[in-house]
Amino acid sequence: MAGWIKGAVAVAGLVAGGAAGAAALGNRKWSRTTARAVEGLARRVRTRSASFSPALLDGLPHPVARYFESALTPGQPFVRSARVEHSGEFRTGGLEDPWTDFHSVQHFTADPPGFVWDARIRMGPLLTVRVRDCYVGGRGSMTGRLAGLFPVVDQQGTPELAAGALIRWLAEAAWFPTALLPRPGLAWEAIDDSSARATLSDTGIEVSIDCRFGAAGEIVQLNAQRYRDVDGVSVLTPWSVDLSDHALVKGMRIPLRGEVAWLLPEGRLGYWRGRIDKIEHTFARPAPAGVAPQRARAHP
Repeated sequence: MAGWIKGAVAVAGLVAGGAAGAAALGNRKWSRTTARAVEGLARRVRTRSASFSPALLDGLPHPVARYFESALTPGQPFVRSARVEHSGEFRTGGLEDPWTDFHSVQHFTADPPGFVWDARIRMGPLLTVRVRDCYVGGRGSMTGRLAGLFPVVDQQGTPELAAGALIRWLAEAAWFPTALLPRPGLAWEAIDDSSARATLSDTGIEVSIDCRFGAAGEIVQLNAQRYRDVDGVSVLTPWSVDLSDHALVKGMRIPLRGEVAWLLPEGRLGYWRGRIDKIEHTFARPAPAGVAPQRARAHP
């Protein structure tokens, strides 16, 4: 993502010079396209009756079982989908580049994994870049337009983009933790007494992320190897997420603040730091009485 800011700056004068009407038109068109992407995501949601039971934790590594015991209570319905509003600061350049304000709305599906992230990143008093990052049906995409009108980034369809988007979903699933319970395609393995690795497979893509848990069992840090765009080339790079300010929301303990960074040889490059302003979950129906829960699976 680092390269597209240069394109945004290059066309910024076209908008600043009195193209407010065109920008309004561009933003309306952007919103319609985003709405279609969200509708396509929603059509993929799988409906099933399920709720959390401690029996689901049998066989899980101790730190993982402790996490779910802290994050969920027995009878908690599984999350089907979520809508999250964020605000905070975003950085698209290097260590010396400034942070800029952003606001975003993100839609998630829990099963199958998917999301549509729609952000407004402020570049100046009258200049906003719209960015839409998606993972739908095993396909990743990223689109950015200045004022919703002038293209600054358009990436889609590559295996690297899909893998990076799926890692992002796996990290952000801490906002709807029933999606992290073991199931076909998602398994946990122990690393040590305070950390474990989650591995997720979807549409032939497999990614892993290492989770470190805090004193109360909560997820406090995530680490993975994720593709980073470096002058148009996808390069696997250490990637880290710090999570904090855990709170009880709809019966689930989730983090409300986070910071995301690339771990580069020259230093830690933070590029997203934000908070949840609003989160809405939709839930599956609770499992009928007498239905045995699916047992947890863990890697040997």
